[in-house]
Amino acid sequence: MIIKPRTRGFICTTAHPEGCARQVKEQVEYIQGRPEFKGPRNVLVIGASTGYGLSARITAAFGANANTVGVYRPSQGTEKRTASAGWYNSAAFESMAKEAGLKSFSVTGDAYAEETKQKTVEVISKELGQVDLVVYSVASARRTNPRTGEVANSVLKPIGQSFTNKTVNFHTGEVSEVTLEPASDQEIQDTVTVMGGDDWELWIKALQEGGVLAEDATTIAYSYIGSEITQAVYRDGSIGQAKDHLEATALKLNDELSAGGGRAFVSVSKALVTQSSSAIPIVPLYVSALYKVMKEKGLHENCIQQSYRLFAERLYSGSEVPVDVKGRIRIDDWELRPDVQEDVAKLWNAVTTDNIHDMTDLEGYRREFFQLFGFETDGVDYEADSNPVVEIETVYHSS
Repeated sequence: MIIKPRTRGFICTTAHPEGCARQVKEQVEYIQGRPEFKGPRNVLVIGASTGYGLSARITAAFGANANTVGVYRPSQGTEKRTASAGWYNSAAFESMAKEAGLKSFSVTGDAYAEETKQKTVEVISKELGQVDLVVYSVASARRTNPRTGEVANSVLKPIGQSFTNKTVNFHTGEVSEVTLEPASDQEIQDTVTVMGGDDWELWIKALQEGGVLAEDATTIAYSYIGSEITQAVYRDGSIGQAKDHLEATALKLNDELSAGGGRAFVSVSKALVTQSSSAIPIVPLYVSALYKVMKEKGLHENCIQQSYRLFAERLYSGSEVPVDVKGRIRIDDWELRPDVQEDVAKLWNAVTTDNIHDMTDLEGYRREFFQLFGFETDGVDYEADSNPVVEIETVYHSS
């Protein structure tokens, strides 16, 4: 079939297999062009098919020659429907890892589910023995609590009072004002349940109980702080409460793992174009302005560049990992430079629908959004027939 992008708000409902494969190849080639580092040998990535999870898997595999297990949702294509971008990304990764002589396995299922954890333990035990790095990179709007069966839904809302600020429809370039009503106490708690550190802790416990977590293992999850512009809706909002919980979980896990030489960290990343960030009002406009400033200053990094810096210059540099006063690794250091934020604030105050393409990098944002799904990628013929059915050879299903 001829596969074209079909959008519904901040979601693209189709994905292009050749485009996704090309993007994965470009990330692999970036890592192969950087100096190798002495890193982990066997890696588990939970949420491995897109974003930081995918780039962490690529960095570990092709930067440190690590074997990997990736956990992600199943989403195979049919003759009439495409698979998810994550499925195509994972298929491309598995193929390239095999060509490089690396062991690579996939476990598909709901990362929150107990059966997925147990299946993953079985796969690690059978194929690798133990893992010495666990990357937790799960982003979801909903979670079923494995202990109670209750379903919680996360929200992206301010806390305490409503919040009004600029936003943009990144498809049309229309700048407008948006008002977000405050989250209720229940919504805040549900967001923490979904996006906090509870599931990360359950994964570590399952791996320990299954005997597949090396004593000196490192585990890492991802957080975000952001600028004053996004504070009310992000860090001071409902999602910020979840990130606070995630960061507290990292400290707890670090205390527990340190007895055997293990470590737990949260890495605070810079703002990037992701499907999750596209759903947050205000953020697409902020990222568009940020990209403009950071590209002009030569400071811009994409996901794979951030992951390499995290691994090679922080986690596996051979020196003590630098952290802030709260124990967090800061890869958002360039984003939050005072000169960067001052310039972003100037653009923010001046931007309108009429001047947005001159004042910001909205076109770069829009293009990166479609690239998340394999579209608008150089070197791909989007008028050619494409087979949406792509198999993954070493895949285990949790249910």
